[in-house]
Amino acid sequence: MTNTVESLFDTGLERYKAGESVDSLIPVFKEVCDRAPKTAAAWICLAWLYMLDNKSNLAYKAAQKAVKLSPQDPQARVNLAVAMLETGQKGLRQHIDAVQQLFLVNPEWRDEIKDSIEDGLSRKPDWDSLRKVKQWLFEE
Repeated sequence: MTNTVESLFDTGLERYKAGESVDSLIPVFKEVCDRAPKTAAAWICLAWLYMLDNKSNLAYKAAQKAVKLSPQDPQARVNLAVAMLETGQKGLRQHIDAVQQLFLVNPEWRDEIKDSIEDGLSRKPDWDSLRKVKQWLFEE
C-alpha cells in the first residue's frame, strides 16, 4: 500500500527529529514535493535538507518555490535568505525584513525560527550563512 503524502511527510519529519541522516531524508521530501507540488511545507523542508547537505543551488530553487507558495511563512523566507547567501544572490535583505515583520504579526514565530536556527547549527556547526542570518534577525 502506498503512503499518503501526509503520512510520508509526517514520517519524514519524525525521522528528521530523531536525527536520521540528511541523505536518507532528501528522497522522502523530494517524493512529497513531486506528489504534492503545491505543499509549501514540503518545499521548506527540502530546501533545509539541501542546505544541510551543502547543495546550495538545489536549496535555492526549493526555497524560491516555498516562498512563492507561502510568502507569509517565516521559515520559507529564512531558508531563501540563507540559500541566497550561499549562492551569492542579491536582494536577500527584503526576506530578512519580511521575517522581522512576520515576527510582529505572530510573536510565536520568533521562537520557532530561533529553535530552527539552533537545530541547524547543532547539525552543521560551521554553517556561516545561517549564523549570519541569525545575527541579522536577532542581534540587530
